[in-house]
Amino acid sequence: MTATALVHTIDTPDGAFTLLENDEGRVLSSGWTDSTEAVLARLAPKNRPEVLSGPSHNASAVHAFYAGDVRAIDAVPVHHFGTPLQNIAWAELRRIAPGAPITYTELATRTGNVRAVRAAASACARNAPALFVPCHRVINTAGGLAGFAWGIPVKRALLAREAAFATA
Repeated sequence: MTATALVHTIDTPDGAFTLLENDEGRVLSSGWTDSTEAVLARLAPKNRPEVLSGPSHNASAVHAFYAGDVRAIDAVPVHHFGTPLQNIAWAELRRIAPGAPITYTELATRTGNVRAVRAAASACARNAPALFVPCHRVINTAGGLAGFAWGIPVKRALLAREAAFATA
């Protein structure tokens, strides 16, 4: 039997946001697009479920995030398909406080291998449930906004939103 997942697109101040979640309500993939194909493409072919349209259990967390509750995404369950190192990095991403971005070097250090900066960056690049696993909170050593699957303007807006509400 093929696994199924719900896909749901909502409007946000940063544009359309699409969630793909399994029947347990765990987000498999998400991003700032109205394209189901783009969200599915974040998963390896062997991990892509049959997609059904329907309301997301987690859309309310996205709405709350954009309404100023930048911690609303913290409790949303996710499901990753990755290596042990990627899973460690993704867990560390969820520990980064809103409004307090870290560098790729610091992410590597938090995974237990300060020299694994490229592996840390790769984990960010392969992070399918964007927003809920906040890879946008990782910046380069010079403070730049290098790399984000959904575009630097979205990353900049997310960081600015979190900084404003984290200090409010």
